[in-house]
Amino acid sequence: MRIAIVGCGFVADYYMKTLPGHPELELVGVMDRDQDRASRFSAYHSVPTYPTLDELIEDSNVELVVNLTNPSSHFAVSKACLEAGKHVYSEKPLAMELSQAEELVDLAEKRGLYISSAPCNLLGETAQTIWKALREKAIGRVRLVYAEIDDGLVHKMPYKKWSSESGIPWPYQDEFEVGCTLEHAGYYVTWLAAFFGPAQTVTAFSSCLIPDKETDVPLAVEAPDFSVACIKFASGVVARLTCGIVAPHDHTLEIVGDEGILCTKDCWYYRSPVYIKRRISIRRKMFISPWKRKYPLVGKATRYRYRGSQQMDFFRGVAELAAAVREKRPCRLSARFSLHVNEIVLAIHNALDTGSAYKISSSFAPMAPMPWAK
Repeated sequence: MRIAIVGCGFVADYYMKTLPGHPELELVGVMDRDQDRASRFSAYHSVPTYPTLDELIEDSNVELVVNLTNPSSHFAVSKACLEAGKHVYSEKPLAMELSQAEELVDLAEKRGLYISSAPCNLLGETAQTIWKALREKAIGRVRLVYAEIDDGLVHKMPYKKWSSESGIPWPYQDEFEVGCTLEHAGYYVTWLAAFFGPAQTVTAFSSCLIPDKETDVPLAVEAPDFSVACIKFASGVVARLTCGIVAPHDHTLEIVGDEGILCTKDCWYYRSPVYIKRRISIRRKMFISPWKRKYPLVGKATRYRYRGSQQMDFFRGVAELAAAVREKRPCRLSARFSLHVNEIVLAIHNALDTGSAYKISSSFAPMAPMPWAK
């Protein structure tokens, strides 16, 4: 399938590094509203550019558009592409507002087009292995999930030195203004929704702990840099998802079942090992066994040749969408699935405004440490 990329920013290089693994996709051109950035990207990757979005979507050779623009531009760009008769794969989130995401999905369905959204790590080997283990009831009935996406104190890191392979700097102002929940929560929400079915309720709290992020440019939006949500799924499973850029790095997942715990270390690595931990009883006590069993990963071993804090095939979602169009079948990351994930993530993100915190009325005098701890 012939594709075009809109947006030649930081993440676009990661997409380009994994494009060779999908020979069924033909990149016919790229476009960015910043002409200098587009020219640099074009020269580095040896791909042609379109001067404007209108010229790109008017090109009949383009069948599918990969929308890698700023999140605030996702809706407008995706809508223009759909109206021009193009299938769309969008970076996360599908849209910044639920009504906009719903409009995109309705428009795609009305036009007989496909629209899908990142992240696509659900299609990775680790996620698929966990899903297989769950289908095989490797840990019995699942009751509870703990999912963590904490990235450390990002605003204290040397982020101004971060750049993509073609030299595009990490867009820190945009990242801070969009917020870590909209940027990252989907990495686990997609897994949980696929594993346990649609969510019924979301009880969330989010906060902006460091409003200015100590940046050299003023931030127009105080987006959450910490959020925690309890999600109840139709299957009865409850998940607690924590997302932030303050607490130490932690991307672990633990799925608690009646007969054990299924876990992995990092959802950003497509081949992060999957383990099963069993409970053992000794006399009157129960423990988690220190010996965990590795569950065999499905799929083939692949190493992605790029530098970064992850090992993900960014183009796998695009390839799945293209295959679904070609084979005239539902896309695994369907429009309705993408919309559902978008709604869950927005519910967590928006808890900064809609959440109601309980104000404690009691207090106490300062406590002294133990004598031997002074």
